[in-house]
Amino acid sequence: MNKIKQFKKVKFNALIKKFRSVRFVLSILLVLSLIYTGISAYYKVKYWGFSISPKQNTNVWAIEAHVNFIADGSPIEVNLAIPSKNKGFKILEENIIANGYKTQKSADKITFTARNMIGEQDLYYKIMVFDNTNGKDKLKDEAPKAPKKPNLDETTLAQAQQILSLSEQIDGNDAIEKLIVMFNQEPLDPALKSYLPVQYTPKQKLEIMQQLLSIKGISTRISRGLKLEEGQKITPDLMLEAYIDKAWHIYDPDTGIRGLPDNFLLFQRGGKSLLDVIGGEDSSIKFSLQKSITSTMNLASRRAKLLRKAGLYNFSIYNLPLSSQNSLKWLSVFPIAILFVVLLRNVIGVRTMGTFTPMLIAMSFVQTGFWAGLVCFSFIVSLGLLIRFVMSKLNLLLVPRISAVVIFVILIITALTFLGYNLNIKIAQASVYFPIIITAWVIERASIIWEEDGAKNAWSELSNSLLVGIIVYFVISNDYVQHWMFVFNEINLVILFIVMLLGTYTGYRLTELKRFAPLVKRK
Repeated sequence: MNKIKQFKKVKFNALIKKFRSVRFVLSILLVLSLIYTGISAYYKVKYWGFSISPKQNTNVWAIEAHVNFIADGSPIEVNLAIPSKNKGFKILEENIIANGYKTQKSADKITFTARNMIGEQDLYYKIMVFDNTNGKDKLKDEAPKAPKKPNLDETTLAQAQQILSLSEQIDGNDAIEKLIVMFNQEPLDPALKSYLPVQYTPKQKLEIMQQLLSIKGISTRISRGLKLEEGQKITPDLMLEAYIDKAWHIYDPDTGIRGLPDNFLLFQRGGKSLLDVIGGEDSSIKFSLQKSITSTMNLASRRAKLLRKAGLYNFSIYNLPLSSQNSLKWLSVFPIAILFVVLLRNVIGVRTMGTFTPMLIAMSFVQTGFWAGLVCFSFIVSLGLLIRFVMSKLNLLLVPRISAVVIFVILIITALTFLGYNLNIKIAQASVYFPIIITAWVIERASIIWEEDGAKNAWSELSNSLLVGIIVYFVISNDYVQHWMFVFNEINLVILFIVMLLGTYTGYRLTELKRFAPLVKRK
């Protein structure tokens, strides 16, 4: 007798040890899946431009530079500055329209050349850029050479040093901002006013700032950019860039504010001319732009190609045809629906008609809409149960009986759809989206439970299935859930191991606590 007890005890301990080891392995796999999901999500956000929000869009700007001049018949050479590498925006497409001209493109300019051209000439440079301000493309700033000291006489140098000393007394974050504020004070300081020419252009003003800052050993350069505002007259704005703290920083020459303004595209950097025309006169350049909005998903492939990360993207589900992607979107929300069904059944203890019937009811509600689906489901199942009870009196065999119920369900759905169309009732028309076989099976299952366990248990399981289906519906119909489960589909791995861990749970369900409460009180 003692040996039998000892054997049972050893066997029980072995089972406990095995159970603990399975749970430990699943916990390790869950942690690894969480790490993998985090790394993969970070990669998709950084390099493919995926967003956390399903409604986040990206602005795409179409910018056109129109060069116009009068050719005099001599050889023509036109140099047009173009945007180079830019932290704020990425160039999607470039297009050059120049009939009869040869073009040569470098990193920061396009050169147009032609011969024997007379009269008015029109050249066009078009680009499409998208907002890239979320850190998708961080460029390293190259350190410039030390600035050359300006060749000034003693009097002018003394004036310059006096201006720099006075600027230090002005409130500001750094020497550049203080100097810009001083240049925009009203009225101007007498020392600065005597240093400036009587009349000067905005570019000459920036060149004088550069001269003063070079005395302090600060490297600077002049840049031009476009404020991207639809419906506004577009003219290039001058900006001042200074190399401090091992990086180039841009300053507004009118306010001294540091940082690239919102929706501002740096078009040309380094102080060179925006447009140089040889062999023509009366040259001008005009900018026009048009804004469009697209989703971050539509730009993902282009972002990946521009950042040379297209290899992984080409082997992802996001490179499939749209029809396949739409099918996978629905498949990707199934795991989260399954998780909720498992939680409600195994942890809370809600009894339903099968494991996945509530999930399929929820998917039907997504297609029909909540209220339309609820009304149609209730009507079809109620009428189907009535028909099932009538057929039970005929003592039919199982397979013919279920087949007959399926046919009746088809006839009911057909009639509801027909009536809904003719009476313009959208709720009735929604019935066509219900899975016929599942609806027939629910009717058959409910009728069997009614016969074996009574009407109370049948209506309890039927209402519980509907309740769980409603809960799952509100989960999977959420835009954020649908977006996350498709865009960051690695979450399905996490859900897989959570479900498997729940499979090792053998404790009391929440609904059982009430059932065993009298035993606890008695003890």
